Amino acid sequence: MPKSVLLLCLALLTACASAPTPPASAPPAAQLPDSTRFEPDIVAFEQADSVVRRRPGGVVFVGSSSIRLWDSLGDDFPGAAPINRGFGGSRLRDTTYYAQRIVVPYQPRAVVVYAGDNDLAEGRTPQQVRDDFAALVTQLRAQLPQARIAFISIKPSPARQALQARMREANELVREYASHQQGIAYLDVATPMLAADGQPRGELFLADHLHMNPNGYAIWTGVVGKWLDAL
Repeated sequence: MPKSVLLLCLALLTACASAPTPPASAPPAAQLPDSTRFEPDIVAFEQADSVVRRRPGGVVFVGSSSIRLWDSLGDDFPGAAPINRGFGGSRLRDTTYYAQRIVVPYQPRAVVVYAGDNDLAEGRTPQQVRDDFAALVTQLRAQLPQARIAFISIKPSPARQALQARMREANELVREYASHQQGIAYLDVATPMLAADGQPRGELFLADHLHMNPNGYAIWTGVVGKWLDAL
């Protein structure tokens, strides 16, 4: 091979080796899981209902794991005939999706909702949380026009302290929305769950720093109980 050609090949190889590797294309945006993933939970509720007679006029507690784990509802509200329909990991739009199956059939006099915590952790904005709650209210109002509806404020927790500013904003937006709606209440549990320095009170939580122990639920019982007593 002529020396000039050899030198040219070596130059080309050197250039290719030193060229920057093109960046890998970004993966497609992750799709938020849809509500159908909770179908097993909903079917379990329906199976339980098949052996227990539904009694109209009770109070349905619905929402995410903070509701699901509230296993003292019957003792906390003995005269309210509470029905626990919380399912862990759920968001407001999941409750709306399944409302026809886990709220409406009971013909409750009141509905207590806790969600929004997971929504914000998943990237929903405070405005979207407010709008999702409004969508739930619209759906329930169409089927249960006389039922009162309460939104338990998004709780401050040590595990999600980074979201605290967005939680406050979402709570304020829901409070403002509820103040202009007939029969809709905003129940503030967030304020009594904060210490004097404005940080979440660690003694109210389990070891995961996200879910509450009986001390946390005692605060919720006091706030929700006052609202139920006033109905």
